[in-house]
Amino acid sequence: MLKTLGIFWWIYAFAAILAVPVAAQNLLHRQYREGETLVYRMTGVNENWHYTIEAKGVVKKDAAGAFYEDYQWSHMTSEGNPLELGAGTTALHQRLSLDPDQNPTVPDLSKVDPKTIGPITDFMTFYSDLWLAIKTGQLAKAADHFYVPYGVPSSWADGNYVLLGQSSVDFDLTLKSVNQSEQTAVLVARHVPPAKSMIKQPASWMQAPVGDKPNNWVSVQKGQDGKFEAGVGEETFDVELTVSLKDGKIMSGQMDNVVKTVERTCEDEALTKCSEPKPHTIERKIGIVPVQ
Repeated sequence: MLKTLGIFWWIYAFAAILAVPVAAQNLLHRQYREGETLVYRMTGVNENWHYTIEAKGVVKKDAAGAFYEDYQWSHMTSEGNPLELGAGTTALHQRLSLDPDQNPTVPDLSKVDPKTIGPITDFMTFYSDLWLAIKTGQLAKAADHFYVPYGVPSSWADGNYVLLGQSSVDFDLTLKSVNQSEQTAVLVARHVPPAKSMIKQPASWMQAPVGDKPNNWVSVQKGQDGKFEAGVGEETFDVELTVSLKDGKIMSGQMDNVVKTVERTCEDEALTKCSEPKPHTIERKIGIVPVQ
């Protein structure tokens, strides 16, 4: 069974919009205070796997005077049981920022526990969606909407186990609501298939759309006995963030990630001698809330 890997791949799509000027007044602007501490608890369901983990951060200022949030990860549980995280994970300092002049960057994940790659990159997705809304500066009142076309495939293939791994999305941002009495706003960021598929689809059977839009997700992995596990499908993310209007902090976040796939086991790398297609839906639900 094929799995969707870390969600950090789409971060590189921001290269297409970095030239967008920052709005002078921004409803979602983050007001940083050096030394401020933040703790978030993440709850995740990845198909049949349930986990929790905490990210503890502190607001810092770098040598150039730019503010950022420095996070470390701890207290992970799997199916309710505590997990001991390796030194590579506990030593990681994840830098995140909602400053529109600072571009998102992916941390070095080469030494972290594989079980924490998803949480680390999903946390970055929450921040990066809000960063994108701030960067574009197009959302000022409830129901404001902004679409960022991109679609260029990004890859998670490692060339060893995952021979081909691509996904492509556009970004659809909406300011769902603004509550002045509670001083909160709700941002919805949808990661949607582009109108025209740009992913590599090496076999003819991959051309048929799995959903009602062109396929935007593909994976080919080495399987057992020299065989290949291949799949293609439609991937979407729906992210909803509640943001404080007082200081721009994330008050809560929810991500629904669905990949509708057709999968086959193939005898050849050209994917021409394959088993009958099997539909499979990968579903992930991720939530974050601050810990007082």
